[in-house]
Formats: sequence, C-alpha cells, structure tokens
Amino acid sequence: MSTVLVVDDTPSELMLMSDYLREGGYTVINATNAQEALDKAIQQKPDAIVADVVMPGMSGFELCRSLKRNPATEKLPIVICTSKNQEIDRLWGMKQGVDVYMTKPFTREQLVRAVRSVVD
Repeated sequence: MSTVLVVDDTPSELMLMSDYLREGGYTVINATNAQEALDKAIQQKPDAIVADVVMPGMSGFELCRSLKRNPATEKLPIVICTSKNQEIDRLWGMKQGVDVYMTKPFTREQLVRAVRSVVD
C-alpha cells in the first residue's frame, strides 16, 4: 500500500483530502505546513505528496523546490491541489517540479486519479 503525505493549512481541506485518499486505498500522513511536510518527507519517505500552494511561511511551490533540491526527496512525485487556477500558476508549478497540478474544488475520483497517476 502506498503512502501519501498531505499538506494543507486548512483543517477541513486536510481532512477531506486525507479521507478521499484513505478511501482510495492509501495510507496517509498529514502535515499542516510546508516545513512540517519537508521534515516528514525526509523522515517517513512517502510515495507521493499532495500539497496546497497558499500556506503561511513556506508556500507549496517553495516546498516543491526544497524537495526537488534534496537528493533524499528529489524523485518524490508532487501533486499540487490549489485554488490558484490561472494558467500562469500552473506553468509556474510545473517549472518548480510539480508532477500534477489540480485546482479546487475537486472530486474524490479526481484526487485519487491524480495520485494514482504518479504512484501506481
């Protein structure tokens, strides 16, 4: 069973994404900010990360850059799940190393399919 690290500073969003992924058959690790996610990614070695972009402190894009620069996490697939739905945001995300860029709102099927596309 694959493990997914979910990062979002909004508790309801974090719970929703975690529940969707558990229902999809994944083990889920939660983090409420990017620094916590970075630490957990290095320590617990998940199979993928689902991250919000807009978070206090370090953004999801900054998290992505940090993960891609670290040899221990550089190959870790990243799914961005954000309300930032402009084409420039999507392009910027891909430039940071994002594997899948999803916008909110999303369905359980869309989230599980996005994770499955980078993990399975």
